[in-house]
Amino acid sequence: MSRTFQILFAFALLAVVPLAGQSPQPPAQTPTFRVEVNYVEIDARATDAQGNFVGDLTENDFHIVEDGAPQAIKVFTRVNLPVERQDAPLFKTAPIEADVRSNREEFNGRVFVLVLDDLQTDFRRSTRVRRAARQFVERYIGANDLAAIVYTGGAGDHGQEFTNSRARLIASVEKFSGNKLPSELLSKLDDYYRAQQIGEQPRDTNLAERGYKARNSLITLKNLAQYLSSVRGRRKAVVWFGEGIDYDMDNPFTPDNSILRDTMKDAIAEATRAGVSFYGVDARGLGAGLDDLTDIGGLPADDPAFASPSTMIQNEVRRAQDSLRVLSEESGGFAIVNQNDFSAGFQRIVEDNSSYYVLGYYPTNDKRDGRFRKVDVRVSRPGVKVQARNGYTAPKGKPATSAVKSDPKVPPEIIDALANPIPAAGVGLSVFAAPFTGPGSKASVAVVVEFAPATLRFVEQNGKFNEDIELHVLAVDAAGKLQDGGPTTVPLRLSAPSHDAIAANGFRVLRRLTLPPGRYQIRIAAKESNGGAVGTVTQSLDVPDFSNFPLLLSGIVITSQSAIRTPTANPDPQLKGVLPGPPAATRDFPRGDALALFAEAYDNLPAPSHRVSIASSIFTDDGREMFAASDERSSDELQGKKGGYGYTRELQLADLPPGRYVLRVSAKSLVGNGGSATREVEFRIR
Repeated sequence: MSRTFQILFAFALLAVVPLAGQSPQPPAQTPTFRVEVNYVEIDARATDAQGNFVGDLTENDFHIVEDGAPQAIKVFTRVNLPVERQDAPLFKTAPIEADVRSNREEFNGRVFVLVLDDLQTDFRRSTRVRRAARQFVERYIGANDLAAIVYTGGAGDHGQEFTNSRARLIASVEKFSGNKLPSELLSKLDDYYRAQQIGEQPRDTNLAERGYKARNSLITLKNLAQYLSSVRGRRKAVVWFGEGIDYDMDNPFTPDNSILRDTMKDAIAEATRAGVSFYGVDARGLGAGLDDLTDIGGLPADDPAFASPSTMIQNEVRRAQDSLRVLSEESGGFAIVNQNDFSAGFQRIVEDNSSYYVLGYYPTNDKRDGRFRKVDVRVSRPGVKVQARNGYTAPKGKPATSAVKSDPKVPPEIIDALANPIPAAGVGLSVFAAPFTGPGSKASVAVVVEFAPATLRFVEQNGKFNEDIELHVLAVDAAGKLQDGGPTTVPLRLSAPSHDAIAANGFRVLRRLTLPPGRYQIRIAAKESNGGAVGTVTQSLDVPDFSNFPLLLSGIVITSQSAIRTPTANPDPQLKGVLPGPPAATRDFPRGDALALFAEAYDNLPAPSHRVSIASSIFTDDGREMFAASDERSSDELQGKKGGYGYTRELQLADLPPGRYVLRVSAKSLVGNGGSATREVEFRIR
């Protein structure tokens, strides 16, 4: 696999810096977006006099003028996204993260990236950023949204890939710690007194580093916009938590002035081309700069440069907040500054990215001259106001040639689909992954991919039904490195009965991945041959070090009587002997079904001899226990070594009414300090 191809699968958002209203309208038909170098996409929000979204406009109501020239709208769609709230079981305080991911329903959420600007946040104010970002995650990111978290300082292991898991996002936020330099005034004072002691002229020793950090923050925003350009037909919001750019770009004599101004322009240009809106959030709130002012001790009485420290600090705050405003407003967003209550601003961000129109056109001026093109979006209906970005910066130079496209081993459609955080739905997929112990310190991860029957396009020839599936199963770690996986070709040459079985139930493919402990994205892409459709699904997975804790549980694999009806291409030999059928990538079972589960409990305290209790339970949505069973195992089975106890259990669903349930498997060592472990899986009975 080429290095270029690997880079696409690197989570670009974690390594982009050099430093390392109205009632819902029926959904409009999803357009096909042709990505070409001269294609321009504008998202426009139309509101009435009360500020409510107007959702019944047509293409004929809109008019686009670019640099005075009318443009022909080629793509038009209305986006009106619902806000789905996180739905935890009633007896739980937080949702249970789904262990199965699917693209069988069209993605209908927003796309957020939270930039935590550690380079531009004072360490003492880290808590304020964490609190503001956590508020946005907990209250304003819906269950149907995708969000990622990026650190400007290059801490890839602190960031979080695209997910809708609130727990994963909060865990990333809680790692935030600011790394901003002291205020410019304090730095100048330190340099002044240092120079006095050694008899030299004062010089700003932090200026170069200040410029370096400022540039990296801006490059992060620029590269994010560039990465998000692959997401078409939808607004993308970058919510930038920080204190603005800590550099005096108003001073023409500062060495990095022109570089930083150009970098800021580049970030805005990339955002306007990609349809990305920046929303700057100054978590300092009211009174920004006051704590910096308290840092100032004695001032030189004979130097007029330090005559008004409060004014100097206020100027620093103004310049930094101006950078938040400029980047936000020029990209179609807005900044939240000088506010202690972020609720109204956060709600407005959600509204901006929930209801709008997407207008696509090919400009009559297709020169690649890098000039700014002024765009005016108008609505002919009286009383309706339209909000849209006021232009974009045209690309410059020859179109870049992507080396990825020339990789003969991987179809461009697969590469493009996996580079997009929004799942492609051309081939319906459901994906499940469970870690078990593997060779050495690594884990063996069982991966289940189930194909929806409706998206397979068989061609009948000579009594056979033919379809070829190209399946890519890839494990990408937190640093963006491909750790294991690759392509598999599934040639289907089916008799009429076999075709009827797959047409009714789909089919299943099983894979194994060998992975060291860490955080992963299991990225699945499938392309069918007869229609060329592509489907993608991404599943987040934590692989523990199974030897590093007293007691741990593997993932839980589940099968059922109904799941056995789905043909399986290649049964897993390690699970074949412990389950009555292949594992299922579904958590929705018919009433009266029977389940079977398998898990392993890993006991790392084999001596002295002791026992381990392994239990399974089923709880209703309100916490009533409907089933409970437990076994005890002896460490003597392990013969004095570390190892795992295999645990199987059959679960009859005949007596359970339709609804939502939680399956819990727990293990507890019956010796002091022997540890315990629990895993929970949510499922439904229909």
